[in-house]
Amino acid sequence: MRVIRKYANRRLYDTEQSRYVTLEDLRRLILDEVPFRVEDAKSGEDLTRTILLSIIIEQEQADGEAEVFSNDLLAQFIRVYDMAQPLPLARYLEQGTQLMLEQQKRVQDQWQQAMRHTPMELMRELAEENMKFWQKTIGQAGTKDDDEKP
Repeated sequence: MRVIRKYANRRLYDTEQSRYVTLEDLRRLILDEVPFRVEDAKSGEDLTRTILLSIIIEQEQADGEAEVFSNDLLAQFIRVYDMAQPLPLARYLEQGTQLMLEQQKRVQDQWQQAMRHTPMELMRELAEENMKFWQKTIGQAGTKDDDEKP
């Protein structure tokens, strides 16, 4: 697992690449599914959740139209934290989000498959299959004719 150190000056240092990184660099690691851990350079305390939340906040502020967390949703989260026995919200959100991502990938794959089969592409594939069939059929017929000759 890649270790990112956070220094007192709020800079993040990637120990594997020996360079300073930004929240955007860490976001790219997440998208590339590279596991990492952010730790305080002095104490070694795990700061990964805090940094992940910072990345989410940055994304929420960067694109107002792609807002995921509405004010109402955030207020509901705060109410869950205040419950005597909080709901198992983390597990539910993780499973729901994973299901949503899998479904999105399936839709994208199906769309790409559908786009691959344009009418011209379909005609080309059919022509290739027909050509293979006739080549095989003619090749077998020629072999049979050769076998029958004295």
